[in-house]
Amino acid sequence: MIGADAIIKCLEAEGVTTIFGYPGVAICPFYNSILESDIRTVLIRTEQNAAHAASGVARMTDRPGVCAVTSGPGATNVITGIATAFADSIPLICITGQVNSELLGSDVFQEADITGAVESFVKYSYLVKNVNDIPRIFKEAFYIANTGRKGPVLIDIPIDIQNAVISKFKYPDEVSLRTYKPTVKGHAVQIKKVIRELEKAKRPIICAGGGVLLSQAENDLRKFAEERGIPVVSTMMGIGVMPTDHPLYFGMVGNNGKPYANRAMNESDLLIMVGARVADRAVSQPDLITRDKVLVHIDVDPAEIGKNAGPTIPLVGDAKHIFNDFVKEEFVCSCEEWLKTLETYRADMMPKRRPNPDFVDPAAFIARLSEKMEENAVYVADVGQNQIWSCGYVKVKGGKFLTSGGMGTMGYSIPAAMGAKVAAPDRQVVAVCGDGSFQMSMMELATMRQHHIPVKIVVLKNNFLGMVREYQHYTYKDNYSVVDLSGSPDLEKLAEAYGIPFLRLENMERCDEVIGEFLRDDRSVLLECLIDPMDLVK
Repeated sequence: MIGADAIIKCLEAEGVTTIFGYPGVAICPFYNSILESDIRTVLIRTEQNAAHAASGVARMTDRPGVCAVTSGPGATNVITGIATAFADSIPLICITGQVNSELLGSDVFQEADITGAVESFVKYSYLVKNVNDIPRIFKEAFYIANTGRKGPVLIDIPIDIQNAVISKFKYPDEVSLRTYKPTVKGHAVQIKKVIRELEKAKRPIICAGGGVLLSQAENDLRKFAEERGIPVVSTMMGIGVMPTDHPLYFGMVGNNGKPYANRAMNESDLLIMVGARVADRAVSQPDLITRDKVLVHIDVDPAEIGKNAGPTIPLVGDAKHIFNDFVKEEFVCSCEEWLKTLETYRADMMPKRRPNPDFVDPAAFIARLSEKMEENAVYVADVGQNQIWSCGYVKVKGGKFLTSGGMGTMGYSIPAAMGAKVAAPDRQVVAVCGDGSFQMSMMELATMRQHHIPVKIVVLKNNFLGMVREYQHYTYKDNYSVVDLSGSPDLEKLAEAYGIPFLRLENMERCDEVIGEFLRDDRSVLLECLIDPMDLVK
């Protein structure tokens, strides 16, 4: 058995079923060995999207997604996808081929110091120097990626190591890392402190972040909130923790969140932040969430607690374990008047849009689309105005909402949706993007066609980089620079070239009819919605 064979055995032992990637000489031994495996390989059309697709798998399965690319430009191309996963704490295993070990540092053809290049964007990285280390390294990598605060791990493997004979293959049963022992269970004393504060609170609120979903704690949080009558808001990455029409859910907070959600968080006397980084997009003024209130910050990563806002009660641990402990506690939380106040805020502060009737209203379209999607459907939003409209108006029932939050990577939605569909082939998966972000990943229509991955795609077309144009509208008084998307392709002809059915919606008159046709078709469908270029998310 050679090193490449050993890698495949490791992946099989971890239950990996699909790998997204792009081959090159330095990773060819790996791709030759995988031919003898049942692991499915998907040829992506650009390496960045291999990481995004693997991210889609990870977010559907709660297991690390896997991608494999070659050395040099293959490895450097995948960095943006790795950084995107790192920012949102998504577990990935990124395998990169590398030049011969003896040539490292010689600046030979397609050599890049990828372990050094990704240092800021991975939980850990390995450069494999001994073929016999492969089983241990892969066992550690999967463990590191999917425990504590989850994230990507990179394994760089020189081609000579892939071709070297391994003396004895044995995949380890367990991992023992002396310096890596993440805290999972919350401290009992801190949990008691939180319960005492809940008993005293008149205006408590829970702000749920993506960490709740990553720890599969959404049902536990929901049960706790329902039993105690505690209102919930979420960050962008926390959308889906509660069904969006749940009476206790008051929407997304942040610069582009619901005004009544922000007001609820600011006026609370007890704020429980769980699985959220308290970053600027969710909390633009951290002092507001510490003023005149008790702040409880729950996170599995102790480095995040107190980084942006000093909590009254820090609580390190996994959200699922902590909410299981909360549910067991006996206490009374009285906040009926607070809930009535929040309902008033919701009614009085609902955003009022004045859409142009000559175009599709993206807010109304997204609401209707998501209402008509299946109960457990997966909605994948890209980045830009489409993301903000999606966050504000999507209806999440029992499904999932995926997007790039921390890094805000355009072009994310199509490959992530592909990964989600591969991981959950029986679930409806819809990617929603703008015409700018679509053109960053439209080459993956070929991947969808080749590998029979029926993702549905909505393109909200306004012929601009809409979010940047909107910023220039407010900041530079309509002095627009490098945001005009003139020269974009005819999407109907593009869809035809890839053999994909095409639909166009020009205004709201036929909205329900077109959405019905879009969702009924079991194949990939490309739906173009014409948006007023001057429509604003605010």
